[in-house]
Amino acid sequence: MSGKILSMSAAALLASLTVTGIAQQAGLLTKADYAQAEKFMNYNVNPLVYHTVEHPTWLGDGRFWYRDHGPDGATYVLVDPAKKTKGPAFDHAKLANALNAAMASSRPAGAPAGAATFGAGSLNLSELSLADGDKVVTVTTGGARWRCDLSGAGACISADKPGSSALGSRANRRGSSRPTELSPDGTKAVFIRDWNLWMREVATGKETQLTTDGVKDFGYATDNAGWQHSDRPVVLWSPDSKKIATFQQDQRKVGEMYLVPVTNRHPKLEAWKYPLVGDKDVTMIERVVIEVNAPKVIRLKLPPDQHRSTICDDVSCDGGWEDVQWSDDSRQLAFVSTSRDHRQEWLRVASAETGDVREVMTETAPKFFESGNDHVNWKYLWGTGEVLWFSERDGWGQMYLYDGKTGKLKNQITHGEGNVTQVLLVNASERTLYFLGVGKEKGRDPYFQHYYSIHFDGGGMKLLTPENEDHTVTASPDGKYFVDVASTPTTPQTTVVRESDGKLALDVVKQDITKLTATSWVPPTPITVKARDGKTDLYGFLFKPTNFDASKKYPIVNNVYPGPQTGSCGSRGFAAAHRDMQALAELGFVVVCIDGMGTPFRSKAFHEFYYGNLGDNTIPDQVAGMKELAQRYPWIDIDRAGIYGHSGGGNATAAAMFNFPDFFKVGIAESGNHDQRDYEDDWAEKWAGLEVKNPDGTSNYDSQANQNIAKNLKGHLLLAHGTMDDNVPLNNTLTLVDALIKANKDFDLLLLPNVHHGYGADTPYMTRRRWDYFVRYLAGEVPPHEYEMKPWDEEQEALNGPGSSD
Repeated sequence: MSGKILSMSAAALLASLTVTGIAQQAGLLTKADYAQAEKFMNYNVNPLVYHTVEHPTWLGDGRFWYRDHGPDGATYVLVDPAKKTKGPAFDHAKLANALNAAMASSRPAGAPAGAATFGAGSLNLSELSLADGDKVVTVTTGGARWRCDLSGAGACISADKPGSSALGSRANRRGSSRPTELSPDGTKAVFIRDWNLWMREVATGKETQLTTDGVKDFGYATDNAGWQHSDRPVVLWSPDSKKIATFQQDQRKVGEMYLVPVTNRHPKLEAWKYPLVGDKDVTMIERVVIEVNAPKVIRLKLPPDQHRSTICDDVSCDGGWEDVQWSDDSRQLAFVSTSRDHRQEWLRVASAETGDVREVMTETAPKFFESGNDHVNWKYLWGTGEVLWFSERDGWGQMYLYDGKTGKLKNQITHGEGNVTQVLLVNASERTLYFLGVGKEKGRDPYFQHYYSIHFDGGGMKLLTPENEDHTVTASPDGKYFVDVASTPTTPQTTVVRESDGKLALDVVKQDITKLTATSWVPPTPITVKARDGKTDLYGFLFKPTNFDASKKYPIVNNVYPGPQTGSCGSRGFAAAHRDMQALAELGFVVVCIDGMGTPFRSKAFHEFYYGNLGDNTIPDQVAGMKELAQRYPWIDIDRAGIYGHSGGGNATAAAMFNFPDFFKVGIAESGNHDQRDYEDDWAEKWAGLEVKNPDGTSNYDSQANQNIAKNLKGHLLLAHGTMDDNVPLNNTLTLVDALIKANKDFDLLLLPNVHHGYGADTPYMTRRRWDYFVRYLAGEVPPHEYEMKPWDEEQEALNGPGSSD
């Protein structure tokens, strides 16, 4: 017994000496080091930037409003380009007091106080409209709409139901809380109840059931296929507010996905329809038109359509159903149907009265078709019977003009290198369209967006935003003006209003980063490197510590997202924070992001570079770019290379660790879709085609499955996943875990209980663990023990204002 005790004591002493030796050899980071890094997270740097203009919104009278964050909080500014005036849209203190009083009086007796009350500088509005000489303000905050009369002392009543500031009965509250779509004339709103579509009259609150045969998994206007979970009705109102275009969504034969929450009681199984790559039966839609005044359903006379869009991996994109357009007289409906593999599109026109359908035209792409870069760009011109159509058939995203009756091409409108990214405005009478484009100005960053006008016949193209910057443009509905917000990754925003020909009409505001730069903040360094072919230019950002020392050697970390629907680096406009890249750099790293081949906003060939081989993940481009940077900058230690990413970036991180095990030493793969056959059908079938199974059991999808190459792992790999991830289900990571165990590989696993695809309140913890992992295994240093990041609710309040974490 005494011999065993002596042996155990010796082992403990040896362990203690070993730890001491490691601490002596490796740098020991402190909580102050982590606090310095955290200074550069978005919730700390974004509030230091004043006068940012985001989402300016035009009103029907030719004015627009935007939210301006300044030293004293948020101000809602109203701009009148015609009068060249700007100022507060309303009395902020009066509105805040009126909202606080209304919300307090509508709270049921005994209910908790809830979110913090508003102050004059802390209003958090998502919608705003003005009436009665701007004295009546209708706003949306916290998901509720309020109509506030500010002519006297100020009073608000609920705009979600008639008559009172009180919430009303429980039944009314339940009905009112449902997401609705308001008619163009503002008199009616439709919502989903029990798989059917209902209408509520705004003035009286009267409800009418519009459909009666909707049942579970075959409901009307529903948007709950795959990773989408929404009660928001997918509808398009006719201009006369008398009809609705929508569909009945059929998922009756679709397979289910299952998740079980972590609980110390009997868990409640979550099950929902989630079609997978290769499934015989996937979500379909049956298109209908509904007359609302005397409810009637007109089914369009065509077979069920795929649950697809011409631009994204859902039937609706960006909150709107963009692949459907009503005629001006509300009698016809134009829509585009998309094949399951996204290769073929059909433009069709239906009679809203009979359901008869005629096919106008079709286009088939060899690999995948898109109707724009990020936005749907086709438009049916009802006045002339013509069609504006987007296609990449000549290798770039161009606009074409078709005859809407015969389906024949009349002429190509745009030409040359560079893409039309979004058509913002069409002036049919002047036969001119206005569009955002990239890559058309030689010698400029190909990701900078500029605004152009061009005639339908292809002549007279004019650059309307000449500055060598990235331009975010919001055109007025009447086409007279547009708001131009211009910036670069290194220079802050300048916001102006221009007339339709590009002439300056009004200076609005300049972003103020004085307080930001006083904190030692520095912008990222834009970089250009060559792709794997040694010829193609790739663009990205490089982040260095603010205490950078060129005489030192820094490990290099790559923050990756492979696409194909987007890239690693995001917008080229100004931003105080780019995820946690600068913060991570503060801990002693060089951090890079590179938009590799296979990502959008470049040529068609560039975008479809690794089509059908999703296992590529742009990683050969990332490696080539990182090696070039190391040759260019001697302070990069290319022998200490790491990589991390989320979702598709998590997939790419694991693939990088397995395919380039001698190059990448450390990887952190968060919520990765490691085998697309375990992921929602539409995304992968667009980018890799339909699955083809061979007689021997193999598949064209085998090369992208990370579990098949997990045996190659050599470095340190951390896998992380939320256990209730309803976008990329947990099985994606557990399948990889199983393969790593079977291959007898060491790895680390972090499961976040009851967390979805975005980590929510667990985000600070995951961020800290990510930093720890790179510090320990890539830098060879010791992180501080359990550094505590700013709590999630405080982060959200710093970013979005009071109550934003609810």
